[in-house]
Amino acid sequence: SEVDTILAKRMEGKSLTAEEIEAYKTFVLTALARAYAKHDIAMQLHFAAIRDNNAKMFAKLGPDTGYDASHDTNLAEKLSAFLNNLSVTGEVPKTILYTLNPKDYYSLATLMGCYQDGRPGKMQLGSAWWFADHKDGMEEQMKALGNIGLLSRFVGMLTDSRSFLSYPRHEYFRRILCNIWGTWVEEGEVPADMQLLGRFVSDISFGNAKAYFEG
Repeated sequence: SEVDTILAKRMEGKSLTAEEIEAYKTFVLTALARAYAKHDIAMQLHFAAIRDNNAKMFAKLGPDTGYDASHDTNLAEKLSAFLNNLSVTGEVPKTILYTLNPKDYYSLATLMGCYQDGRPGKMQLGSAWWFADHKDGMEEQMKALGNIGLLSRFVGMLTDSRSFLSYPRHEYFRRILCNIWGTWVEEGEVPADMQLLGRFVSDISFGNAKAYFEG
């Protein structure tokens, strides 16, 4: 097969073309997605990071030392083709789509709506991430999801498992979440039903994620 040829070529120490690299990555990602769908495992895809931008500092300090940035790549067309290919065989797994560039929120939120397959919350717009997980960034992500999808099904904040000290971000997120709902109540956009709102906040803070990842 094409992928076998690509792998054999690289194992021989030969350089691959950009097209060959993309073909191989697509094959691996597709195979993983089908396995996730089979076993009801969540697939999480992260977009729009451009890494190691400062060659001088990379040579001095190595990777992951503070020289990454937000990318402005156009991702909708290729992501659509990828998900559509899985959809043809009924193998789109539950998926969380994260972007490091807020310009992508509406593309991702509308695209994921094409593949919910009658399962509310199956496709998720991931929480504000990395450079965007501050007050304005979290509000922007949740408002985009609220405008396009179902905020009540949102699985909430992610945790950077490499940094134990990052865990307080969950309390920060929950305060921002409550402030958003409170503002909407004050402005008459949602009912002042504390029982209903309490359930939404509880679900977004914990319940939705528990149900989503436990299947």
